[in-house]
Amino acid sequence: MAMAAPQTCPVCGVKILVGCAGGDRVLFSVGPPGTRLKLYARVCRHIDKPGCINQNGGNQSASSKDYYKPDAPK
Repeated sequence: MAMAAPQTCPVCGVKILVGCAGGDRVLFSVGPPGTRLKLYARVCRHIDKPGCINQNGGNQSASSKDYYKPDAPK
């Protein structure tokens, strides 16, 4: 079995492991790995710079759980 090939976005510096079983995995700087869709919902849709390697987020519709939600203050 081939290993996943890492890509690094020149715009935001995030690493994406391409070719993983179950789809590409995004290595966020904080928290568990996620999907290209989650990266798009949280970062890429706000950036309009050439060179972004995730401009379409995998062409899927984001759900409310894909967007960033900081913990509510207690």
